[in-house]
Amino acid sequence: MRSSRTTALAMAGVLSIGLLAACSSNDDSSDSPTGDGGKTKITVAGLLPTADDAAKEQLADRVASFEEQYPDIDVETEDYEWKASTFTTQLAGGTLPNVFEIPLTDGKTLIENGQLADIDAQVRALPYGDQFNEKLLANGLGEDGKIYAVPAKSIYAVALHYNRNLFEQAGLDPDAPPTTWDEVREYAKTIHDATGVAGYATMALDNAGGWQLAAGANSRGGVIETFDGEDYTATLDDPAIAAHLQWLHDLKWEDGSLLDRADLGWGDINTEFAAGSLAMYTSGSDVYNALVESNGVTADWGYGLTAIPTSGDGGALTGGTMAAVTKDSTDAQKDAAVKWIDWWYLSKLQDQDQAVADATTRAEADPPQAVGTPVLPIFSQENYEQSMEWVADYVNVPLENMTGYTDVMFSQELVPEASAAVQDLYAQLFPVVQAVISDENADIDALLATANEAGQSAIDG
Repeated sequence: MRSSRTTALAMAGVLSIGLLAACSSNDDSSDSPTGDGGKTKITVAGLLPTADDAAKEQLADRVASFEEQYPDIDVETEDYEWKASTFTTQLAGGTLPNVFEIPLTDGKTLIENGQLADIDAQVRALPYGDQFNEKLLANGLGEDGKIYAVPAKSIYAVALHYNRNLFEQAGLDPDAPPTTWDEVREYAKTIHDATGVAGYATMALDNAGGWQLAAGANSRGGVIETFDGEDYTATLDDPAIAAHLQWLHDLKWEDGSLLDRADLGWGDINTEFAAGSLAMYTSGSDVYNALVESNGVTADWGYGLTAIPTSGDGGALTGGTMAAVTKDSTDAQKDAAVKWIDWWYLSKLQDQDQAVADATTRAEADPPQAVGTPVLPIFSQENYEQSMEWVADYVNVPLENMTGYTDVMFSQELVPEASAAVQDLYAQLFPVVQAVISDENADIDALLATANEAGQSAIDG
């Protein structure tokens, strides 16, 4: 859950609209809507609504190249940001683009509800159709073993993002970022006392707040849900969750170093960070792309990236984005849609020419778009490293300022997101985050007990 994922509200509504969506969908047909000249027309998820002109130009260049390669397909892009508050309505109303993006965690629910198109034959026919990371691909498989969604971009681990300039202004070494939560607290107070800028901030709006609280708990060895082989049990009262909330409480009420906002979603916190209003926050390791495309951050801005602090059995929460196709897409549209998924998301990881073409358009945009932001592999570590070699001449991200993350990205302990009703669990947690950073006397244990009861009801439902 990140980017288009992190500002989500609970996904429970998706469950209730399954029948409505199914009734409004058309059966697959060999007849497809046509674009100019009788071409097969598809609409596809494009960029965030806040993307700059350079990012839009890069996408337009890739669309033009695609249509040149496939002259019988007409592609229309739409601004896209995944939010459950709008996604459920779009899904029910049939207004999603043919190719759309969903959180890695939500594929199973949509598949079980019959709300995604079967794209098994088209995906398996790709030259690399049998090379996906099986653990990732499992999120897009139905009980029939068929593929309904594929991991497409931004497979990430939650990491710590920091402003190197603020570190220097506070007398801290930006090449030695904090490695424990105690150090994060210490650095945050030092920065705030020296500069007056908030040393740390946390997402608290909608499911983004629950997502990042879960990430903090995971890093401390806690979980928000357990599975015994038969039943899922909510564990929103896990001591590690309470410990991270207490940590946030102390930053705010004892140190005064926490940004005084309880309404930050994923995009909001990116904006504040880019504006220099905070020194550190956690989010997906891939967020640098969005900071460049939507917030004007450049390679010399002073951006730093390091691993999320972990202790005990803790690890870095992982997640990502899957590409799916609308249920009412025709056979011709499904064929065209998977060609686009291949072109826009995946071929650059498998084909050197496509990798260079994508990197070239990104690097030559005005201003340049990020090339080389570290992400976790959709296929394999070997494949990822090979694809990075292909575009080495175009990499323009400050990798030298990201070694705290890249040195451990393949060796750190990774924690997958919860499996059952994960969005509902996030939805129960974010009001607790808001309460703790808004009310000095908030009863953490009582709040988590209430949240856990509601979370279990969501799982049972």
